[in-house]
Amino acid sequence: MKKYNIGIVGATGLVGGTFLEVLAERKLPINELRLLASEKSAGKEIDFEGKRVVVEKLNENSFIGLDIALFSAGASISKIYAPIAVSSGVLVIDNSSAFRQEINIPLVVPEVNSFDIKSTGIISNPNCSTIQSVVPLKALMEKFGVERVVYTTYQSVSGSGMKGINDLKATLAGESPSFYPYPIALTCIPQIDSFLENGYTKEEMKMVNETRKMLHLPNLKVSATCVRVPVFNSHAVVIEVSLTKKFELEEIRETFSNFPSIKLVDEPEKSIYPVSTISKGNDYVYVGRIRRDISVDNGIVFYCVSDNIRKGAATNAVQIAEYVIKNKLL
Repeated sequence: MKKYNIGIVGATGLVGGTFLEVLAERKLPINELRLLASEKSAGKEIDFEGKRVVVEKLNENSFIGLDIALFSAGASISKIYAPIAVSSGVLVIDNSSAFRQEINIPLVVPEVNSFDIKSTGIISNPNCSTIQSVVPLKALMEKFGVERVVYTTYQSVSGSGMKGINDLKATLAGESPSFYPYPIALTCIPQIDSFLENGYTKEEMKMVNETRKMLHLPNLKVSATCVRVPVFNSHAVVIEVSLTKKFELEEIRETFSNFPSIKLVDEPEKSIYPVSTISKGNDYVYVGRIRRDISVDNGIVFYCVSDNIRKGAATNAVQIAEYVIKNKLL
């Protein structure tokens, strides 16, 4: 089997470390692993499958000889170095928001739109909450058609990286917040990212625009409210969907059960439904609390939970690389 040279940009960050875990778990055929980060992290050694790999300082020559580069170092770094990597013949899979709405750059969740994956240039990894949301939406779209979507998210602090995690730890200990505008240990904050002129936040508009792009429904009616909650890991989303066709609830449950990556957890009478603790550390999208939306025709409401660092970031990017390799696109 052919082996590939893979680089990780942002290797010492929260998602970068999870890239390493997922690469090892999924046994991608790696010839050389190159870990790239800022000058501050250069020289550190990280264990990967029993070998110590030295972190290198990211520079313009870092990509020579690589086949695939996984980026998770923020949009500003991606905008500078992703084109440099591409010019060296590297396939870039970028976890930042830098290229998500570029017309000629695919935005991909493999279970949803693997047909958009290409073998050259840049492939964007979507926003964490959008990733877990479009998986059940795709299942519904294929069988029933989708006309309108309303999201309400409950996003964990790890979605903000270590700054968010540290702020929750500090405020749990009674200290003042240094990152969020309020003590996250004591409240939910209905703001993720900055506000736009239309009253939505950037995070909310990411969900709107990314959903339309991946489902190839540019005119889909979508709205979102994104809330930060005092949970360390795993995002939750309430999804209200207006479907085109009539349905029975058992058909909805069967559709979810048969779709890749979805685990149905839906026995509310026994208090069995998705919660953050069941999704931590794995790559499933858990769906439950399925019920008719009694306010509209052909509407359903459900609750989904997924690990935002794994399926919502690192695993999805690795799955894209895995698809490229399995289908011999490189």
